[in-house]
Amino acid sequence: MLTAMSLSFEQKLQNYARLAVQVGLGVKPGQRVLVQAPVDTAPLARAVVREAYAAGASFVDVRWDDDDVQLARFELAPDGTFEQISRWRVDAETETAEAGGAVMAIRATNPNLLGNVDQARVAAYQKAWATYRRPYTAKVMTNRLNWSLISAPVPDWATLMFPDASASQAVEKQWDAIFAAVRADQPDPVAAWQEHLGALKRRRETLTAKQYAALHFQGGDTDLTVGLADGHIWGGGSADTPSGITFTANIPTEEVWTAPHRERVEGVVVSSKPLSYQGVLIDGIRIEFKNGRITAASASRGQDTLLKMIDTDEGSHRLGEVALVPHSSPISRSGLFFYNTLYDENAASHIAIGSAYRFNVEGGIDMSPEDFNAAGGNDSLTHVDWMIGSPEMNVDGITKDGNRESVMRGGEFVI
Repeated sequence: MLTAMSLSFEQKLQNYARLAVQVGLGVKPGQRVLVQAPVDTAPLARAVVREAYAAGASFVDVRWDDDDVQLARFELAPDGTFEQISRWRVDAETETAEAGGAVMAIRATNPNLLGNVDQARVAAYQKAWATYRRPYTAKVMTNRLNWSLISAPVPDWATLMFPDASASQAVEKQWDAIFAAVRADQPDPVAAWQEHLGALKRRRETLTAKQYAALHFQGGDTDLTVGLADGHIWGGGSADTPSGITFTANIPTEEVWTAPHRERVEGVVVSSKPLSYQGVLIDGIRIEFKNGRITAASASRGQDTLLKMIDTDEGSHRLGEVALVPHSSPISRSGLFFYNTLYDENAASHIAIGSAYRFNVEGGIDMSPEDFNAAGGNDSLTHVDWMIGSPEMNVDGITKDGNRESVMRGGEFVI
């Protein structure tokens, strides 16, 4: 019998590519697929391409990215040029989606890549990128296509995670950590994922049935009440496109989440882990809310970047997601900090500044922007998750008649 210890690297990589295609994207025969990948992740990208064709894809294209090329621009390009973007990169996503295809993104970068460049340049670029990409983002936020995010080691990221190891050892350690987090080190990762997704589905259905008016987070320096959108629906694990394709947007995923009410968030919240945002590390985040809007914000590191992100537009002054993750999740138990939100958000409960997912509000996919806002949904060019959960965090569900029910105690579900 194969065990995690007996699987070779090649077997784990193949497992990873297979679950990315079958569980992450849910590729169907005849679909076209776009894979977006940093050049350093080529072995995984190539394995994903082969698995997609094996699943019946009609055409698989790859769009390559490179940290060094991106850094060179922000260091050397002239001022006033950062509103320019490569529209063809976004057009590739949009064209794939409009053709009924699937989009896979391998997100891997040096978490502090842009930490020493002018943040005004970064902010200008991000706003221009998000503005042009908005039609595609709207498809993502409404589950109009099957899409998924995964990751793989890159040397600068690996050495940040494992600073005491050599570069090659750090990459090896990071591969082991990723394989464990995504269950690729198990003999049948697809079966393991189906079991895990079933558990997340039961949890999200339980919370949706409760229809709490609000959640109260208390632990450490956090004392935050998050009102929930009218007719909110909890998500978690897999989802379905309108054509009935089942996909899992994030691998790994340990969360259940829903839409806050944009005008009903009150109190103070403090981050429990750093945030890597657009190549900048932000730590020690402290934010105050009143009537749903951010009234004060600070950070012990990366404050300028945090404030520019909050100032993207009106919606980025409000919350678009609240998510619950048990402290005993596999990523949390590993004791590793990944410097990558795809992993770190699955080690702790978290909130997101910016846009809400339309499918987290009953009927939200077909609502006008005005009706979505009236139900409590939020719209923004940005959506940034950051971690607030800890082993000290307690979460209460507040019912519509004002009663309280225990949802989490000491960072663990008790509901």
